[in-house]
Amino acid sequence: MNETTKISQESPVDPMDAAAADAAELLKALSNPGRLRILCALVPGELTVGELEASLGASQSYVSGQLLRLRNEGLVACERHGRSMHYRLSDPRVRPILERIYEIFCPDGVK
Repeated sequence: MNETTKISQESPVDPMDAAAADAAELLKALSNPGRLRILCALVPGELTVGELEASLGASQSYVSGQLLRLRNEGLVACERHGRSMHYRLSDPRVRPILERIYEIFCPDGVK
């Protein structure tokens, strides 16, 4: 093992590196237009899968697949009410990011 390898293995993780990795993971989840639209639709409050389908004009399987990814990322949570699943934002970091994206990219109120 050379000296450079030894130093890098023994060095503690730089907090900025960890923060950058966390930010990159969050931005990856936001990088899909469908997932981004789902998250934007959830900013005002919780919605069912059917309501999200109608909002996006997408199939149930597509919406469910994107919601699964968002749940796995910890960005949304769901709760069963009777026969329907209600989804809501669960990561407090997401709402201000989405609001800022909306301000920048939808200045005329595009939904």
